[in-house]
Amino acid sequence: MIGQQHHESGAHFAFTDRWGGVSAAPYDQLNMGGAVGDDPRAVRTNRELAAKELGLDPAAVVWMNQVHGKDVAVVDGPWRTDDIPCVDAVVTARRGLALAVLTADCTPVLLADPVAGVAAAAHAGRPGLVAGVVPAAVAAMTELGAAPSRIIARTGPAVCGRCYEVPEVMRSDVARAVPEAYATTSWGTPAVDVAAGVAAQLAAAGVQAREDSHICTLESADHFSYRRDRTTGRLASYVWLGEAGL
Repeated sequence: MIGQQHHESGAHFAFTDRWGGVSAAPYDQLNMGGAVGDDPRAVRTNRELAAKELGLDPAAVVWMNQVHGKDVAVVDGPWRTDDIPCVDAVVTARRGLALAVLTADCTPVLLADPVAGVAAAAHAGRPGLVAGVVPAAVAAMTELGAAPSRIIARTGPAVCGRCYEVPEVMRSDVARAVPEAYATTSWGTPAVDVAAGVAAQLAAAGVQAREDSHICTLESADHFSYRRDRTTGRLASYVWLGEAGL
């Protein structure tokens, strides 16, 4: 199943859960990730099913080889299958071009400035948060004419700060870079809240129009979670821009 949000400005956001696809366990069912050990034919079918449900051309969705960094690619069309770069954010000024990000606990960040016609998708895990992939994506958008004050942001399902347990030294390292990510689990141990860190970085960049997902992937049986299951599928989050009202 896919949750969609259509903004009156023409910005479109969509988030998959794990149901409605063809992958077998442990990737069941709607695994969107092509590098997790699943049958490539099943992944291709899942991506086609999702795209068609969203009214998109499956061959015209931009994917990334995500590496937990901060590099951003500006795109005007999909990559060739053998030429997908290692980046953690993609930005486009082409209306109608859908950008996708894969996650299974990390925070997917979708951004759109409908006035400038600029959109971005970013993969913000703990390393990417510290590296600054989200500010880098906003900066790349502004270079294409976007204004942070006009950017609409959506974050998707991700592990919450009450569940993302880490060693104390790791929490301290993250908090030095992004203080708002400092967290404690519900059972009282050190944790990191990546989504809270992303929210702080967006606010610091001037992005105020933001809605965050309430879903914790580790707690939700309807979503893939690497921390919970290790061998599992990946969720997909999409953003694209149509004309205003479309």
